[in-house]
Amino acid sequence: MHALSVPTWVVHVSSVIEWIAAIWLIWRYSEINHYPAWRWLSWAMLPALVSAMCACTWHFFDNAESLEWLVIVQAATTAIGNTTMCAAAWWIWKNRDTATS
Repeated sequence: MHALSVPTWVVHVSSVIEWIAAIWLIWRYSEINHYPAWRWLSWAMLPALVSAMCACTWHFFDNAESLEWLVIVQAATTAIGNTTMCAAAWWIWKNRDTATS
């Protein structure tokens, strides 16, 4: 756990908490405004959350070589997350005029 300074840990942990809050807020926005396409963005954000959790886990264990596979999982879930969020943004744009009441 000594791999990062306390301020850096604060940034890492608060970023994960903020990401969870953003996922929940986007989901609620979808429900309240009857925009089902926005739910896809919430789902699309999950791989990036997994990526952040992989980074925090690896750092928590002092960047242990035995957990180096987490770096690969983090990179993969970052790429997947960027792709899914791009697709979700396209889906929102494509369905921008189809809100249900």
